[in-house]
Amino acid sequence: MNEDGSRLTNSRRGFLAVTAATVATASLAGRNARAEQQIAASGLAEVSGTEHWTVKRVGADDVKLFLWRKQLKNPASLAGVDMRRGTILFVHGSSVSATPVFDLQIPGKPEASTMDWFARRGYDTWCVDCEGYGHSDKWRPVNSDVSCGADDLAAASEYIMKRNGGQPLLVYGASSGALRAGLFAQRHPERVQRLALDALVWTGEGSPTLAERKKRLTEYRTSNRRPIDRAFVQSIFTRDHPGTSDLTVVEAFADAVLALDTSMPSGTYIDMSANLPVIDPEKITVPTLVMRGQWDGIASFQDVANFFARLPNPDKQFIVMPGIAHTSTRSKNWALVYHLLDAYFSQPAPVYVG
Repeated sequence: MNEDGSRLTNSRRGFLAVTAATVATASLAGRNARAEQQIAASGLAEVSGTEHWTVKRVGADDVKLFLWRKQLKNPASLAGVDMRRGTILFVHGSSVSATPVFDLQIPGKPEASTMDWFARRGYDTWCVDCEGYGHSDKWRPVNSDVSCGADDLAAASEYIMKRNGGQPLLVYGASSGALRAGLFAQRHPERVQRLALDALVWTGEGSPTLAERKKRLTEYRTSNRRPIDRAFVQSIFTRDHPGTSDLTVVEAFADAVLALDTSMPSGTYIDMSANLPVIDPEKITVPTLVMRGQWDGIASFQDVANFFARLPNPDKQFIVMPGIAHTSTRSKNWALVYHLLDAYFSQPAPVYVG
């Protein structure tokens, strides 16, 4: 980061991007609302889920990875609805596996399942448990760092693209999932149609959460896994700005997380505490949406703005989400998050690019 004026320039570019993105999403709001009404009125927006498995080959080792797919039971029923569809791959963060984050089922709260919400709009949605998480293999003596997670996404994307006709993916990653997704996009840009990075950190400069985490770096380095409990899961939602999430949803989320894991790999914690930056924005050439919660304690606004300014593809947006801390899809403002993501993923290709 330069001290010769580039900081101010990058910030201005970031603010201009936020303004442009706001105008763009507002223009799509009417179309999305009409599409939602048509879907609801059709009575055909029933979603089904199927489990899948693929193998990541690492030397002589075969690592089994769990994938979960949600889609409309009858996607042909939406043929007359004005929507652009695609295949979304959702990528989880450091302390949770995939299904509690993206397919949380709470009676009376259908919006709790991010995958269901997007599947009802015609997207083919997938998530994957990275190695060491959830249903995926945990037997190798590794700490499942960011690079390992990017390898998991390479294996998952290869599997998914064999089933969607080879169509590049719409990729969403949150927290260290954004780092995994970003590194995957660096390595395999041909597999990514659009990329959304939520709760991202780049250099870690100005991060109060990471400053506290660094105090336990020696502890994280002594073991490939770290214990978690209910209090820890709850702290994810209260450490930055209490009140941003519905605590009844948090309790259901904690139930789902702890039913699958009582410990998590330590690799991404080590990366975020000692090895940043682990992705290079100048090597991420795909269209990219950067999303930051107003009160996110992981990355400062300036850190994310500097990252955004260095993305080379002109098809990019940087949006600050009001009233949100680190975990956006589980926040009270989830509807804003879904709208912004849907708007970017369904954005039409430009007619003129110069």
